[in-house]
Formats: sequence, C-alpha cells, structure tokens
Amino acid sequence: MKYLKIFSWLALLLFLAGCDQSPPDFKGKFLAFGTLVDISIAGVSQQEAQAATDIIENDFKRMHRSWHAWDPGPLGRVNKLLETGGTFSAPPSVLPLIIRGAELSEKSDGLFNPAIGRLIDAWGFHSNDPAGHRPPPQATIDQFLADAPSMSDLHIDGIRMRSSNPAVKLDFGAFGKGYGIDLAVEHLKDLGIQNTILNAGGDLRAIGSHNGQPWRIAIRNPSGEGVLGVIETQGNESIFTSGDYERNFTWEGKRYHHIIDPRTGYPAVGTRSVTVIHNDATTADAAATALFIAGPSRWYEIAQRMGVGYVLLVDTEGTLHMNPAMQTRVALTDTNHTIKLSPPLRVAPAD
Repeated sequence: MKYLKIFSWLALLLFLAGCDQSPPDFKGKFLAFGTLVDISIAGVSQQEAQAATDIIENDFKRMHRSWHAWDPGPLGRVNKLLETGGTFSAPPSVLPLIIRGAELSEKSDGLFNPAIGRLIDAWGFHSNDPAGHRPPPQATIDQFLADAPSMSDLHIDGIRMRSSNPAVKLDFGAFGKGYGIDLAVEHLKDLGIQNTILNAGGDLRAIGSHNGQPWRIAIRNPSGEGVLGVIETQGNESIFTSGDYERNFTWEGKRYHHIIDPRTGYPAVGTRSVTVIHNDATTADAAATALFIAGPSRWYEIAQRMGVGYVLLVDTEGTLHMNPAMQTRVALTDTNHTIKLSPPLRVAPAD
C-alpha cells in the first residue's frame, strides 16, 4: 500500500508537469534592412508563431522599400524634392519616421543627424559592404561642414514639408531599423504574441519572458569577437549597441568606421562601442549613435537629454563608462576591466 501511494503521487506529479509544459520556442529568420533578423517567440504554438513571423517579414520588406535612401521609393522621392526647396506633400509611409527623427536629433544636440545622407554617401557607407573604399577628398568634407545640413532645416506643417537647405539628404540607416522593430513588436502584440525577441543584427526589443524567465542578451565585445557581458531583460525593453566593428574599411593602414560625427565630417573618435537600454527601440537606436559620437566626455549629458536610463560605453583605451543603474544590469564576462562610474542619470529607468 505504501509503495502504491508513492507511485500514485509520482504519476500525479508527472501528469501535472505534462499539463503545465509550455510549447517549445519558435525561432525564425529573414533578411531586412541589409541584416539578418532573428525572431524568437514563446508561449504559442509553432503554427501561430510561424504565421505571425510571415506577417512581420512582409512588414519589414515594405518598410525597407519605403525608407531606403538610395533605392527608388518614397524616401528617395522625398530626398529629390528636398533639393528643390519647394513645398510638397510627404508620403505617409515616411512622414512619421521623419518627424520622430527630427525630435530625437534635437534631443541629442544634433549628434544624431539623419540629414547627412550626402556625407554617408561620400564615405561609401550607403553600401552594406564598404570594403575597398577610401576617405572622401578634404574638399568634400569642407563643403559638407560649410553646408551643415541638419534636421532643423526641415519645415513640416501637417503633411506638407520643405527644406531650407538643399544639402539635406535623409538617410535613416540603422535608425529605420529601430523604428521598424517598434512597429513590428506592436503588430506582434496585435496578433496575440506576448513573449518575443525581435533581433535585427544584434539590436533588439524584447517583451514578456521566456516561459517565466528573463530573456538573456549577450553584449558583443568591442573587438568584434566574444562577449563583453550579459543582460537579462525586464519586461518590455530594447537593447541597442553601436560599435566601430560593424562596418568599416582600411585605407593606407588606417581603419575608418561608419559612425560619422556631423561636427567634423569624419568617423567619431574616442569610442569603441555603446550599449543602451530603453523601453522603445527607436530611442535606443538613435541614442546608441548619439552617445557613441558624444564619447567619454559628453555621453552622460546626452543620455540625460535623450531620457536614457542605462548606458555602457567602451572607450578606445578599453575603459568601461557606465551609470550605476547599468552596472546593476550587466554581468561582465571579464571582471578585469577598468570601470568608470558616472553619477546616477536623472531620468526614469526604462519600464
């Protein structure tokens, strides 16, 4: 009788465990914005997850067509019209992106500047593979600095817009990826997906959890090899990293990366990588770029202006600069780094 009772309890426990077993995670991949997009979905059937992924893939394809600065499409037409200085009706597929970009550019003190498309083109970074390029002539850089295109040159009234500076050429680059991730996550929520990670080339937004456990995100080492640390997400968060290892070329023994400082016309100096956490991917994307350009001396000021509560910056000497809140979030894989802590950021942490 004793063994029968034990057997009965074991059978009941196994039965309950089987009833509580969550569906296996779904993992999908597709190409968008010139990078590989990974999606992980937990808590729903494989069929539901696959259907949602197919819809999101089509969303990304449509956004890529609309927001590409050089290919024929809505943003390409906007750039041609901006050259004329005349007023025109902005396409609804790109107007919200332009407005959001202008807001974040102002908050970043102009360090995040999507109006420098001509300069990005001159450096060859409009290509996904800039290998074999060379720096533009100094005269091109000087002309850019004289023209000084910025998002403040745009004048928007409802759906009507114009540019007071014909040198403005909009290139939303990776920022479009962040904005697209936000739109895609909201669409996934509408489709009933509550637990997912949408990862585009290492930049991601996570919602919910992994069967009740936090999603664990690895932060790439600025050398481009290995892992610097791991962050566990807390509900709805975006984690974005800008690094000088992402796209670059070497000319006459010197390496040039793709994050251009609009104040100098050259790649930003002093920073290897910046990782930020924010509740929306759009802000996280723009902030990662702006803080990279701000560098060790100004990142704290710009983070406060942009409302970013978690920052990790690695400078060219390998020193880690972070605020105390970020220090509590990142588990470093190597504890031998020199760490420089800032005062607490006076902004609300990401929800």
